[in-house]
Amino acid sequence: MDALEAAAAVVWPARFAAAVPYLMLAPAVLLVGLLVIGLAYIGDTSLRTLDTSTFLLSDDYTLANYRRALSESLFRTVAARSLQASLIVTAVTLLLAFPYAYLMVRTPSAALRKLLLIALFLPFFIGQVVRAYGWLIILGNQGMVNDALSLVGVAPLRLLYNYPSVLFGLIQYMLPFAVLMLAPALTAIPEELEAAAHSLGANWLRAFWHVVLPLARPGLVGAGLVVLTLTLTDFAMPAILGGGSQDFIANAIYDQFFRTSDQGLGATLALLLVAAGSLLVGLVLYLFGAGTLAMGRRR
Repeated sequence: MDALEAAAAVVWPARFAAAVPYLMLAPAVLLVGLLVIGLAYIGDTSLRTLDTSTFLLSDDYTLANYRRALSESLFRTVAARSLQASLIVTAVTLLLAFPYAYLMVRTPSAALRKLLLIALFLPFFIGQVVRAYGWLIILGNQGMVNDALSLVGVAPLRLLYNYPSVLFGLIQYMLPFAVLMLAPALTAIPEELEAAAHSLGANWLRAFWHVVLPLARPGLVGAGLVVLTLTLTDFAMPAILGGGSQDFIANAIYDQFFRTSDQGLGATLALLLVAAGSLLVGLVLYLFGAGTLAMGRRR
């Protein structure tokens, strides 16, 4: 250990101690730098059109890809579907995640708390694609749900390859993320505040509405942002549960890059997706504050 300390003192002398915090930031700066370089390359590609005779990108810069992305009905439909789904999934996920997180934090039963934690973390060990294929087995024409319905004389229902099935899969996938964001915010709310509200004559509903919910706003904002951005950029659930008929913008980007080989249009759609996501996040932060992203800062 003495030899290691001596070697460390040679490599990093004591006079450089003030630079240690900046050194710790180096990996993050490197990652952000690589991201900026990648976005710059994508931006350059988005200004080039595909030559269908050679399947190479043009050397001249043009806004043709942007005009096409904003004018063609296919891309407008896909973008509107992605945006609508992200808003619906965010709202429903928060409605389901809040009582789950509240029960997990407030329950006096250690066994129930452990059960809720196990049920929360177990999906992370499975993966999104495996879960999506699991719903294919459950909701398919010959799946468990339709088999159960056939026992009571109900004809098979089309439960897959439609918009509701994609929303259902996304909500189930996003729920653990929302609970993980809400639990710390609810843990930070002292139970004594609820007891004080009850002692002043407030019933459970009024105490929840006027005490718990306002104080849990940072967690709600943080969970909403995570679910919103993940849903807006999701690829697997629309591809698997939508069956190719309910594509989101990420699926359209994949098609342009790997099926039609139009990298210019794919890069354009990717930049528009980044812009739309950034605008949504900025709007949420403007309306509701930074939530858990404020890092403890008080206004």
